[in-house]
Amino acid sequence: MARILITGASGLLGINLAHETMSAHDIFAVDRGKLTNAPFKVLNGDLLNAGTVDSILDSAQPEWLVNCAALADLESCEDNPDIARRLNIDLPAQMAKSCKSRGVSFVHISTDAVFDGEKDGFYTEEDSPNPLGFYAQTKLAGEQAVLAESPNAIVARVNFYGWSLSGRRSLAEFFHHNLTNNKSMSGFTDVKFCPMLVNDTARTLIKMLQKNLSGLYHVVGPQAMSKYQFGVEIARRFSLREGEISPKSVLSSSLTARRAHNLCLSTHKLSTALGESLPGFSTGLNEFYSQFQQGYPQKIRSYAQL
Repeated sequence: MARILITGASGLLGINLAHETMSAHDIFAVDRGKLTNAPFKVLNGDLLNAGTVDSILDSAQPEWLVNCAALADLESCEDNPDIARRLNIDLPAQMAKSCKSRGVSFVHISTDAVFDGEKDGFYTEEDSPNPLGFYAQTKLAGEQAVLAESPNAIVARVNFYGWSLSGRRSLAEFFHHNLTNNKSMSGFTDVKFCPMLVNDTARTLIKMLQKNLSGLYHVVGPQAMSKYQFGVEIARRFSLREGEISPKSVLSSSLTARRAHNLCLSTHKLSTALGESLPGFSTGLNEFYSQFQQGYPQKIRSYAQL
């Protein structure tokens, strides 16, 4: 059993990581008041306040820290560049420094969006990033800051879906909510990515820590698809009307932040390091469906007062 500190614990990855690991590990979750009924230890605090990172580390005394805190909304980053810099660059750099001085293994969560999408095929960890929007720019700078402070840290580029506290945080929830309420929506045919069920992401991160990995890894699903196809797969698995999803180009959307067309990442480095294949898309989708059938979304939401 390891003592794990999770920052950004009310986010999609944070809450599922805490839930996924709380039976086998001692979990300390950092939150700013949302988690009022969680079955694990919650430490309230604003990580952007001076001294908070060090005081929480000294209080929890974790062996591992997984940083899920970020400003992840692309449009919000464009509108609030100072907060984006503080959350996505300065904070992870501080965490890396503080963890290194205490001998705490550190995982920083980054994004597949650091690439411009111009490559044909899958990006590897050796490919040079070229972020398009301010969110991606700050996340890349955060990666670089973390590894400069602590080369033994893990930087994980991710793309995940799953059930969240609000029910509105992931693309899968967007499609499921609209389809179950008979609402039409669009899916981008020209944005390709490698989605992974967030629970698989959580389990994979723990395996990486257990193997004492370090450096940069792509932690995504092994199968690439368009966001339109992803919506269709959700509809089919839940026996909902896939015809309600209209194929659309991201170029015709009203989104202000620039998006890359190809966010397909190779997972060869990670699967080789772990000595096993990463969970396939159908496996994750089946679990996502089973979670819904078993009341998992309601259980997750019961942890918070929103």
